[in-house]
Amino acid sequence: MDRKEKLNMAMLFDFYEMTMANGYFRRQMEERITYFDVFFRRVPDGGGFAIAAGLEQLLDYIEDFHFDGEDIDYLRSKHLFEEDFLDYLRTFRFAGDIWAVPEGTPVFPNEPLITVRAPAAQAQLIETYALLCLNHQSLIATKANRVVRAAKGRTVLEFGSRRAQGVDGALIGARAAYIGGVHGTACALSDQVCGVPAAGTMAHSWVQMFDSQYEAFRTYCEIYPTNAVLLVDTYNTLKSGVPDAIRAFNEVLRPKGITKCGIRLDSGDIAYLSKEARKLLDAAGWETCTISASNSLDENLIRDLLLQGAEIDCFGVGERLITARSEPVFGGVYKLVAVEDGEGTITPKIKISENVTKITTPHYKKLYRFYGKDTGKAIADYLTIHDEVVDDTKPLTIFDPDATWKKKEVRDFTAKELQIPVVRGGVRVYESPTLEDIRTYCQEQVGTLWEEVKRFDNPHRYYVDLSQKLWNVKYSLLERNQ
Repeated sequence: MDRKEKLNMAMLFDFYEMTMANGYFRRQMEERITYFDVFFRRVPDGGGFAIAAGLEQLLDYIEDFHFDGEDIDYLRSKHLFEEDFLDYLRTFRFAGDIWAVPEGTPVFPNEPLITVRAPAAQAQLIETYALLCLNHQSLIATKANRVVRAAKGRTVLEFGSRRAQGVDGALIGARAAYIGGVHGTACALSDQVCGVPAAGTMAHSWVQMFDSQYEAFRTYCEIYPTNAVLLVDTYNTLKSGVPDAIRAFNEVLRPKGITKCGIRLDSGDIAYLSKEARKLLDAAGWETCTISASNSLDENLIRDLLLQGAEIDCFGVGERLITARSEPVFGGVYKLVAVEDGEGTITPKIKISENVTKITTPHYKKLYRFYGKDTGKAIADYLTIHDEVVDDTKPLTIFDPDATWKKKEVRDFTAKELQIPVVRGGVRVYESPTLEDIRTYCQEQVGTLWEEVKRFDNPHRYYVDLSQKLWNVKYSLLERNQ
């Protein structure tokens, strides 16, 4: 295949998914209805919650799911599949149903972010791409939200394209970071394709190209008087960088009546340099000049800088955001939770392990979030069997899935079902919000969480509890399979 041709993403599967699909076909099981949940087991960085992202790309993939002639030829070359199965793949389309938590929603371990109901072969073959979409973007959105919260209202820009893991790492990573709360990106392609606002000014090479730093600054101000953010640390930040920037502002911007401008620090003791630069700028009458900082920042370094009194208005965060360097794996999984026979009877399925964290919650389920009527804050998430209805007009007892003895009663709450239908019979039925709306929704929903849940260190555990009926099913299956 010519690598310059557009790749068919239907072929982005782990090979065992195709061998299983073929096995189902050989035993006339390919059309048996199955239910799979996509969920994760722990929040990266020891955080209290994650941010769901990646749904739009999954839906685009579902709409275009097919195998073409070259794909069939490749599979034939493996000498594992008979011609009747390859013929079956020629007209293969996803015809199932999908429910999902909207992008931007704060989510917690062991709750289904995506539920797939589909014939066995179809559900199996979309596993890898579903996980790829959710794991990558949820990871970056979660990291971005941590960074943004550490900045305490200051502007945060995503600067990581050149250190990202591949093209999609940069392009879609910037999208996920925007959902998580960053204000923009350095990646022009992500602006063009995804709508993430892109911006940028200069690198050190611009300053080095001129005979003097002052000439570089003055020239830039003349060309971009309304976008003059000058990189002041190429030589000596306080002795020449900031003074030359002030001179250029005075001689080019002030006569034009322009007061909006900025400087950027990319090296050195940023806390100290920012405070000293602020003094120089203010003394020169440039109180409106902003100070930006970059250089391998993350939420912890940003928090430390602000604790030291750094005078920074904007943070450019690169490699440690776009790669989620501190913990670069989200850990989402795709597990069978039920099967359905021809009469519509649903049989729950469970995975059991000596590693307790790997025991799954069985059945086709509904996911609710409870909000306190008095505070509007999220109290707990609640999993029920699909045919249960939550009555939020009276007290409700909920059960901790990790402790057979632990239960609690919730009162005065409003219940909201979190998953929404996004695909019906293989047809997309969900119109994705604009990226700006997703970002705003994320901010609003994070605002419903208690500060204790949002702590970076030792956050309060947010409970994802089970209904009595679901709890009984889970523990009966555990006992039956011991």
